[in-house]
Amino acid sequence: MDLEELTARLEKISVGYGEQLGFDRDPDWFLLKLQEEVGELTQAYLQLTGRARAKGATPDDIRATFHQEFADVLCQLLLFAHQHQVDLPAEVDRKWLRYEA
Repeated sequence: MDLEELTARLEKISVGYGEQLGFDRDPDWFLLKLQEEVGELTQAYLQLTGRARAKGATPDDIRATFHQEFADVLCQLLLFAHQHQVDLPAEVDRKWLRYEA
């Protein structure tokens, strides 16, 4: 699956989410939601590494949550980039891949 296709699918889901909960997905929302997901990834990492309470979760549950939080961060990043018309593949090429040997 390419990023454009994935982003289009995520956008539809995100629009529905906003409509269902009755809020406007304004530019601030995208950044704040991304920050929330990074925070949840951090919390999951702290649990995984034994530096936060497990809150009754098993080690397998903690690892699964940690993995799922990566998906949340990636999806929110894609939505934030889409909101600002950022061509992520082009920017990755420009910023990172130019260093390939």
